[in-house]
Amino acid sequence: MTSAPTKPSADDDKRYMQLALTEARQAYQSGEIPVGAIIVSSSGRIIGRGHNLTELLSDVTAHAEMQAITAAAQTLGGKYLSDCTLYVTLEPCLMCAGAIGWSQLSRIVIGADDPRRGYSTMTTKLPFHPRATVVRGVCADECRELMQNFFKERRIEK
Repeated sequence: MTSAPTKPSADDDKRYMQLALTEARQAYQSGEIPVGAIIVSSSGRIIGRGHNLTELLSDVTAHAEMQAITAAAQTLGGKYLSDCTLYVTLEPCLMCAGAIGWSQLSRIVIGADDPRRGYSTMTTKLPFHPRATVVRGVCADECRELMQNFFKERRIEK
């Protein structure tokens, strides 16, 4: 007999966010805006991961969240990711928030806020599935610092 999955703890959220940060660092090293995402099933299995690939693919939709959603859907063999959690280092843009809603992710854990392009700056309505819960600020300082360092380096290079 198997036991029912348990709700992730704050320690679980930090551990998984560190894995999303690993994805973000890969983007950073490739010259991409350093955003990383992973999707975890209710059993605790990582079923999707991604980081920004917009420059490499010359595709404005190749955001970390989109990469992770696509990978997770392929892993599960279906388009709905109910009972799964998305960990993302930066607040999703409105495009990604829409995809998160359509994929029916039940839990979204966000690292740093994005006061310029995050979904919350563009809409007052929560764009996620109605039953989804949102946790903000997990490893926020580390996520924000990675982003700030990336853009600081880019300004110095110019």
